[in-house]
Amino acid sequence: MVMLLRLIGRFVVLVVSLVISSVLVFAFMAVLPGDPARVALGVNASPEAVAQLRQQFGLDRPLTTQYVDWASGLPRGDFGTSYVSKAAIGPQVMDRLQVTLWLVGAAMVIALVLAVPAGTVMAARHRKLSGLVLSALSQLGVAVPAFLAGILLIVVFAVRLGWLPANGWTPPVVDPVMFAKQLALPALSLGLVQGAVLTRYVRSAVLDVLREDYLRTARAKGLRPFKALWRHGLRNAAVPVVTVLGLQLATLLIGAVVVERVFVIPGLGSLLLDGVSNRDLLLVQGVVMLLVMAVLLVNFLVDLLYLAIDPRLRGGAR
Repeated sequence: MVMLLRLIGRFVVLVVSLVISSVLVFAFMAVLPGDPARVALGVNASPEAVAQLRQQFGLDRPLTTQYVDWASGLPRGDFGTSYVSKAAIGPQVMDRLQVTLWLVGAAMVIALVLAVPAGTVMAARHRKLSGLVLSALSQLGVAVPAFLAGILLIVVFAVRLGWLPANGWTPPVVDPVMFAKQLALPALSLGLVQGAVLTRYVRSAVLDVLREDYLRTARAKGLRPFKALWRHGLRNAAVPVVTVLGLQLATLLIGAVVVERVFVIPGLGSLLLDGVSNRDLLLVQGVVMLLVMAVLLVNFLVDLLYLAIDPRLRGGAR
């Protein structure tokens, strides 16, 4: 019963956060200077033509009415119609979202595969040379921005070695091999940097676990250090790491905006930047809202993972 109430409470928080976020995103776009109708028609358009287009876009209605119409369409995937291209925004966003999810998913897998073993080794051997070397490398990775890592990877693997393409995008259903090749460098540029950040948190969490009495007891019973850590420590170390993992998923979504531009990938980031350059405010509003929804949903899933990992939360203890 306690667990059910917690789930309901977290879901209510998610819904309230989505509503508040939609209001803030809409309000922010509404106060930006510039008239979308004037932008669509050009500076030489007559006032009559601008007024007619404003009526066609629904911009002459009260802001509350505009917000209700826009927000009520979000659950159905209806983000409105572009002011510039006159095309529906929903299908554009969903097509680009698939591309971004491939990139973010691959980058997160790379980050986890790198961070969990490296961070565990760094903690277990923190007083030895191997642990210090890994710690120094992770610090270097934290200092490198994702777009710079992407440029360096292009120079090495695309320009000099010629192993992988420097840019472009091929859907996996069209050519799986080319899809994997074109995904490799952008996913690595995001995954290596985020993996370096996550490694530091894994190291800190595992170090805290290594100092616990129950792990000393397990070792005193004859278990080797890594075996004791694997059986009894990693689950407890995972609780704080899950928090960081949720934050990093949000960071990956935002970081993908720049990386997609570097590698000429038609994802949400490219769509957002194109909307900004064309002053297509409704398109920008839809993409920003989708990113906010994704971040809030990730935080909700992290809360559910807490309940799965830590039995004390399911029992009502804190």
